[in-house]
Amino acid sequence: MKKGESEEICLMFYHAKNGNIRIDNTDMDYISFGNGKKILVMIPGLGDGLKTAKGMAILFAILYRSFARDYTVYVFSRKNRLDEGYTTRDMAKDLHKAMSKLGIERADIVGVSQGGMIAQYLAIDFPEVVNKLVLVVTLARQNDVIQGVIPTWIEMAHKEDYKGIMVDTAEKSYTEKRLKQYRPFYFMLGKVGKPKDFSRFLIMAKACMEHDSYDEIGKITAPTLVIGADCDNIVGGKASEEIAERINGSELKMYQGFGHGVYEEAKDFNQVVLEYLA
Repeated sequence: MKKGESEEICLMFYHAKNGNIRIDNTDMDYISFGNGKKILVMIPGLGDGLKTAKGMAILFAILYRSFARDYTVYVFSRKNRLDEGYTTRDMAKDLHKAMSKLGIERADIVGVSQGGMIAQYLAIDFPEVVNKLVLVVTLARQNDVIQGVIPTWIEMAHKEDYKGIMVDTAEKSYTEKRLKQYRPFYFMLGKVGKPKDFSRFLIMAKACMEHDSYDEIGKITAPTLVIGADCDNIVGGKASEEIAERINGSELKMYQGFGHGVYEEAKDFNQVVLEYLA
């Protein structure tokens, strides 16, 4: 398929577009879709370390099409080249730079998992750009749950065991009902999508393990919805409760019987977010 034909198909799906922007000495992939007057910025989780948003515009536009009427939605990856010691706070600074370059002065922000960690610092350090904030299955400080998960993924990444990371992530994210649908296809994992280099993922994984905004999240003034899941085996359900307790006036939505992948599994997830942002 020629580039022009690909772009035309993307536009058919809720004006979906793939983009790239220069940030400092490297670049950042992003996608956008929808043509609403309001702006929504979505920040994905650690999986972005394995594959950026590049080429994902149509998929995201379909998955989150309910946002497309009222919003122009942007999904930002991390920078393509990361330095050792790069933190979630650094990621928030770079996101702010990207928003500024695209003329986004203020937006509703939805951060998922590590994306939620970045969103916390965006709201703390750059409150003027955050309208409303939604923090999904994320944490403000370390706990035994995440400390028992990330080191395993780091070890797998050092061995370039892409399939192992993907299978372990799935097993820890989804309900048994969803896993029964996925497990027959595990044999395919590792055959497609494997990154050439795991260094970017490793730097981002270490940033997850060092994230600690607990003493500062009380500074967040944006109206905030915290969404968690009681069976979250990656960051732990209590992490969401902690965040809600620390942010004055925030609302907490805890899903029962769901895990870290609640944003994919819960049928009402998109509607819950939309209703809060309205």
